[in-house]
Amino acid sequence: MKTYLVGGAVRDKLLNYPFTEKDWVVIGESPESMIAQKFIPVGKDFPVFLHPKTREEYALARTERKIAPGYTGFNFHTAPEVTLEQDLIRRDLTINAIALSSSGQLIDPYGGQKDLKNRILRHVSPAFNEDPVRVLRIARFAARYAHLGFQIADETRLLMQQMVQQGEISHLVPERVWTETHKALTEDQPSCFFKTLKNCGSLAIIFPEINELFGVPQPKKYHPEIDTGIHALLTVDQAAQLTKDPATRFAALVHDLGKAKTSPSNWPSHRGHESGGLPILKQLCQRLRIPKSYKALAQHVMLHHTSAHKVMHLKPETLAEMLLNIGAFKKDNTLKKFLLACEADAKGRTGLENEPYPQASFIQSAQQAALAINTDLFTSGSLKGPQVGEAIYQSRIQAITDFYKTYPKLE
Repeated sequence: MKTYLVGGAVRDKLLNYPFTEKDWVVIGESPESMIAQKFIPVGKDFPVFLHPKTREEYALARTERKIAPGYTGFNFHTAPEVTLEQDLIRRDLTINAIALSSSGQLIDPYGGQKDLKNRILRHVSPAFNEDPVRVLRIARFAARYAHLGFQIADETRLLMQQMVQQGEISHLVPERVWTETHKALTEDQPSCFFKTLKNCGSLAIIFPEINELFGVPQPKKYHPEIDTGIHALLTVDQAAQLTKDPATRFAALVHDLGKAKTSPSNWPSHRGHESGGLPILKQLCQRLRIPKSYKALAQHVMLHHTSAHKVMHLKPETLAEMLLNIGAFKKDNTLKKFLLACEADAKGRTGLENEPYPQASFIQSAQQAALAINTDLFTSGSLKGPQVGEAIYQSRIQAITDFYKTYPKLE
């Protein structure tokens, strides 16, 4: 059996970039011979096997032929005579088409090492345009390697634009869109994912809700970057600096979706954009089947981020209501994630990236003051049912009121 390490493991090994998964390609074998050697078959569309000990994936070398639109429209052919070079040429980028033999020899028939050195994301062959997922993947790689200076080759960018014009992008299914987007949100510079999609014209098709933010102005006094789309990308990158949590990053990205619906006659003001964005967010989450926990956090940030920014000037009962609405009094609350997204929003403005955000500690302290009340006083008395909950809530309002009087930063 001839086996070669391929794909991301080889690419990241050459870049000295951390990696965990290893994929192998097998030359000269058949499904029957793999099973005879105790490999466990798992592939549905083409023969992929798990190693009996390491559980790493081993795929038989294959060729493919486009037979229908979309990423599923391929006919795969595997046989012992399929060569390593034939398998590598069907891959998306040259930097992903490098193989490493068991003896340590690099097999690089399509110039991947040169493109790694020159920091270029370049497609291997014209067959790149047969799979729309590759547009998402190259956008994700742009986000992953932005800090290393990688750029998309001009001819590859042109090919991506042609794929959009030919309608291939419309065949993407929600699961694959979200899978790649979720991965992009875990990278250090997720804004590059969305910039890449916008530059090739696919953002309007895949994420129309985000695309519509571009060109919508905001008050220069508060938003020196002015453009709402630019603000959204600055915010998601700020979130990436504050936390590794992709749900928080997603909430930061979409917090201002409602501004796209403001009438131009009211620009640059966006009164009511918080609640106005909720149906847009619902539409986005339904279409891409985004997890409920992501949607819930994004709703909280969307609806309450403005109040969080102004918290030191809110009435105590208004802050108590906000904390109640975002579930901050529950044991499994997401208040820290909410505050990080709000901080990212405040810092996601040109020239204001390093400004402090004292609102976060203020809100956390208010929450702790409210949680410190003795609820036993209400549960052990004569109050029943809803009366208990209302009494606890009023007591929490009083605790927050007292906190407002003593907080040193309140002006």
